Amino acid sequence: MTHLISISDIPEFDFAEHLNSEDAIAEYLTAVLEENDPALLASALGDIARARGMSEIARASGMTREALYKALRPDAHPRFETINRVCTALGVKLVVQTINHQNIN
Repeated sequence: MTHLISISDIPEFDFAEHLNSEDAIAEYLTAVLEENDPALLASALGDIARARGMSEIARASGMTREALYKALRPDAHPRFETINRVCTALGVKLVVQTINHQNIN
């Protein structure tokens, strides 16, 4: 007998629960940056901040928790200054690489 599962019974996936090491965080951010989507980057930084403790990251970045939540929500388009402050508070940095022009779409 097959048991049907309702969509509402499936728990929502939360990246923050899986970002438990520096390597996991680096891999996650690298994958997100490859998507070239500022809103996705903001959301990913929010996931990492939640994994590390939003209050702690807010304090370290010099922002309020509310401002941090607002800046890092999935539909946000934060300024570079905000991204930089959050990255510094998280202990990560964005790195520039050359790209292969033959692979550009």
